[in-house]
Amino acid sequence: DNGADRYQVDFVSTDVSTVAAGATAATTTRLFAGAKEVTLLDAYEKSLGLPNFDKAVDFGWFYWLTKPIFYALDWLYHLTGNFGVAILIFTVFAKAVFFPLANKSYKSMSRMKQLSPKITEIRERLKDDPQKMQSEIMGVYRSSGVNPASGCLPMVVQIPVFFSLYKVIFVTIEMRHAPFFGWIHDLSAVDPTNVFNLFGLIPVDPAQYSHFLHLGVWPIIMGITMFLQQKLNPAPPDPVQARLFQFMPIIFTFMLSSFPAGLVIYWSWNNLLTIAQQWTIMRRTAPTTVATARS
Repeated sequence: DNGADRYQVDFVSTDVSTVAAGATAATTTRLFAGAKEVTLLDAYEKSLGLPNFDKAVDFGWFYWLTKPIFYALDWLYHLTGNFGVAILIFTVFAKAVFFPLANKSYKSMSRMKQLSPKITEIRERLKDDPQKMQSEIMGVYRSSGVNPASGCLPMVVQIPVFFSLYKVIFVTIEMRHAPFFGWIHDLSAVDPTNVFNLFGLIPVDPAQYSHFLHLGVWPIIMGITMFLQQKLNPAPPDPVQARLFQFMPIIFTFMLSSFPAGLVIYWSWNNLLTIAQQWTIMRRTAPTTVATARS
């Protein structure tokens, strides 16, 4: 109130009873006033029999996934002593869980990339007959065992993990002021560095004029890893989509510049693991794909 550290909280009880004239009645309720640490809330929920007391922390729609992710990160934190390292290890575990699906998808994408010259030749040769062109392209895909839609699967299945991790970093008090290495002193806050003021050499904060004028080191690293990952993927056949595809790393770099540093570190590390996985698969599948295409 007027800048003072005072807050008002209203509480309405559903346990209403009628008191007769001249009679007395008593009611008891409990008030929790403290830091909403997940383990503390769980302890009160269990000891006092308070259903859903843990939902005082807003874990969002993916509660069934977000809370287990928090437990995993918290366990890794107590193991390593650093929430940032816990995020890196958790990402490796997540990649291992999705490995069978991702491995199949990346193999298909690798074959598509190897088939790109043949697909381009078909498009040029049959550009006046779209129906026959599409039929021949699908025939090439079928003969090579390629599913054009499979490349989307790894991203789709990881969307719930991404949003759940965002919730964990954003709403849990355990993540507040949790440091990483170097200049990251709070994983729940944005990367404090800014390329637009030459990383502090210019004594001006451009972000006060627009949040688009804040671009830290980790978002730039994320954009570079996303660009490198794109180079391993087949280009979209449509020229407009291909052009938009080229700008995606730049768009995501600026979009994630306002996200918590912990989430950007997760995305960067996930991209690096994906690059290593795709590169390995491409080396192993290239000879097979070329032989299949020739036959």
